[in-house]
Amino acid sequence: MTVQTRPPFVPFLPESAPFSDEQRAWLNGFFAGIFSADAPSGATALSPSEGAALMPAAAEEDDGAPWHDAAMPLAERMKLAEGRPLARRMMAAMAQQDCGQCGYVCETYSKALAEGSETALNLCAPGGKDTLRVLKLLAAEKDGAPASMPAEAAPAPTAAASATMGTRDNPGEVVFLGRTRLNKEGSEKETWHIDFDLTGSGIDYRAGDSFGLFPQNDPALVEAVIAALHAPADFPIGEKTLAEVLLREVSLGAAPDPLFTLISYVTGGARKAVAKALAAGEDPEGDAASLDVLAALEKFPGIRPDPEAFIESLDPLQPRLYSISSSPAATPGRLSLTVDAVRYAIGARTRLGVCSTFLGGRVAPGARLKAYVQKAHGFGLPDDASRPVIMVGPGTGIAPFRAFLHERMATRAPGKNWLFFGHQRRDTDFFYEDELSGLQARGVLTKLDLAWSRDGGAKVYVQDKIRAAGPELWAWLKEGAHFYVCGDAKRMAKDVEKAVMDVAGAVGGLSPDRATAFLADLKKAGRYQADVY
Repeated sequence: MTVQTRPPFVPFLPESAPFSDEQRAWLNGFFAGIFSADAPSGATALSPSEGAALMPAAAEEDDGAPWHDAAMPLAERMKLAEGRPLARRMMAAMAQQDCGQCGYVCETYSKALAEGSETALNLCAPGGKDTLRVLKLLAAEKDGAPASMPAEAAPAPTAAASATMGTRDNPGEVVFLGRTRLNKEGSEKETWHIDFDLTGSGIDYRAGDSFGLFPQNDPALVEAVIAALHAPADFPIGEKTLAEVLLREVSLGAAPDPLFTLISYVTGGARKAVAKALAAGEDPEGDAASLDVLAALEKFPGIRPDPEAFIESLDPLQPRLYSISSSPAATPGRLSLTVDAVRYAIGARTRLGVCSTFLGGRVAPGARLKAYVQKAHGFGLPDDASRPVIMVGPGTGIAPFRAFLHERMATRAPGKNWLFFGHQRRDTDFFYEDELSGLQARGVLTKLDLAWSRDGGAKVYVQDKIRAAGPELWAWLKEGAHFYVCGDAKRMAKDVEKAVMDVAGAVGGLSPDRATAFLADLKKAGRYQADVY
């Protein structure tokens, strides 16, 4: 047979195809033999990119996704994905957290973009502007595809999707019951235990799932933005007012590129050049990383953009996801979260985490909120309840493991349970201390290892405790224990992985290469699972 879409050629497998060198050589020879019989003289081999286009979809995706690492810088991820099909390069541009805020996981979001079933390029909240810029360039490769489209242009959910209550496209309504401060007086942190009533919401969940909430912006920030716009709060935006849209519908976080483009239209001189540079992803004055929407307006004082054009230049306000810290088996109809209230200063202004401070102070008990459950992807208790579990969750990373322990207690699971928890100081930051003591007394929590980084002279972290417990931890793993980690992706999770490999070397006698392979095998078997952010 011959392929007539271009000048005659003999197919050639690209180096990115998921085959060994020997397999690739054999297949290239096979293709050459098959096609050379019919191909006219002058037939040429396919380039790697052309060969990739002929590979079946399953082969495109069976490449191990070596960039799927939340700790890997974007430039390194894109380098690893060079020469891969568009969907795979788009996946490399994502934040690699599988957080679900976009309504997908990284792989399915990228595939939907590449296939055209999703048109919104700005849904990857953890990736921010860096991810969006790369996705715009990649999307431009598609014939006739726009470089970017607003989230509102995304296709409406299908009837089947809308029929399921409690999804991102069709959220349920839950009741905020209240909050309890988990830190004691003197803590440098502000962490809250949050409770919701799910009655009538249509929402159900399993231990290990995440909870999505649709927050509101801080009213004081909204007022400041309106003042900087020199616009009336009741300016009509469709059937709503400017204030209403700013409060509930658009993000006032990191200033998006289209906002700087808009500013470049309504300012002149040197400031116009600065705005254009910012819109292009440059940092002409060294402050780009600190510019939220209000700071961007204040950087160009006196501008008066049309309020409707201003709103159109902003990103939609995305829901926020939190690991659920309760078990439906233990508290049916109720759901809990463990949330750090995020506050930090830039210059003279305190910035606020949108949803964390909403939950930690602005929303009142009894309020009804739109919410949904993001089902866990590869993060959950083992099907065999007799298997031991090892859980590493410092700070708010304890959230899913509180759920796991309550689930194991409610279902009378016979497996052993070991928790590594850490924070700054024992006296002020020992979350759920009484609960954990009670679980130990009942025999549910078999072992509890604690790490405090600000008590005493030397800083102690959970990875230090893992190494110190090496012989017993290795014995649990050899028994078939499942290992879980929840928390910071860029530092803690990597340090924990390194500690596990160190134990495999020091106690298990494995070489560095074999220790790395051991960890990879645990992951492949679903026995090493991470919920990181």
